[in-house]
Amino acid sequence: MNLNANLNLAILYSFTGRFEMAKEIVNNRWLLLYAPVFIYCIWNGYQLTVDLNKLTILAQRSESKIAPESISYYEINTLDRRIPWVSVAWTFLTPGLGHLYTHRTPTAFFLLIWWIAGCYFSNILQSIQFTALGLFDEAKAVLDPQWLIYLPSIFGFALYDVYVNTVEYNRLFEQEQAKMLEKEYQDPAFQMPLRGGNKMHVVASFEHSLHLELAVTDLEQKGIAQNRICAIPLSTMKKERQLLDNIHRSDGESMFDIPTILGTILMVFGVLWGFMWKWGPIIGGLIGLFLGMAVGLLFKYFLYIRNSRNIIKGKVTEVFVVVDCKPDEVKVVEDVFERHLAIGIGVKK
Repeated sequence: MNLNANLNLAILYSFTGRFEMAKEIVNNRWLLLYAPVFIYCIWNGYQLTVDLNKLTILAQRSESKIAPESISYYEINTLDRRIPWVSVAWTFLTPGLGHLYTHRTPTAFFLLIWWIAGCYFSNILQSIQFTALGLFDEAKAVLDPQWLIYLPSIFGFALYDVYVNTVEYNRLFEQEQAKMLEKEYQDPAFQMPLRGGNKMHVVASFEHSLHLELAVTDLEQKGIAQNRICAIPLSTMKKERQLLDNIHRSDGESMFDIPTILGTILMVFGVLWGFMWKWGPIIGGLIGLFLGMAVGLLFKYFLYIRNSRNIIKGKVTEVFVVVDCKPDEVKVVEDVFERHLAIGIGVKK
């Protein structure tokens, strides 16, 4: 409907002061169809978000089983911790690649198809080439504004969506692993503290990661029975918000929402007004993107500074693993823990 209504062209002409051209170019039959659909999508998006938040709370209270892997005919998906800023970097290069990194295959291909179509029909790659060569008039002339104005929205949404989903998948992985450890590695007969005998406890601290699961299964392969291993996931204490999420810590409260919204809005205006500037819409759009994101990050940063206290940086202990072993097994257990990236290791005689 947007394409047939020539809505993007009408937006371009309106924001560059060419109002008569905007009236002439727009197709009223398609525009009047577009308006109710646009309003409904906004309303439905809000309602769906509220409902999903309620369902999330109910799922957490019911302690529903979380499947750590899913294999289907179109993807192989596994829960694991991933770095949020790696997914953002891939998305910045091409929207959709970051979603492939997080194994969100349907969303990835949806974004890739629309991004490739938008780039092809807007001639943005040729315009980027002309801009890089300093041929700004040619860069403006080669562009198709109707298709070009689609791109900032796709780009901004992809950046925000991949960041938030990476963070939430990390938190989901922590919850799933904690439940698995509590079920499989907390035998009621496990002796702690030790009651005499020729026994020792080897204690190690870990982050939630696949290395932790590899460590405990490696111990079983080396003859340490499962009932001699006790894994204790630590509850996450309430702490102040972090400035940025990373692979080690995620508080689930995005610092990336306002920056991407402002970046997308100013990127659209940069593209629109770029047709009137010497440097053209490519540089105009980039200026708008970085300016909007910078303003948004500054706003979030000042909120963070106002509310923050001392926060532990770097790796933090999230799981303790205690192994009941004989003296001649201590070295084997320590080697396994060290090989699988334990944060710290101790021995209790």
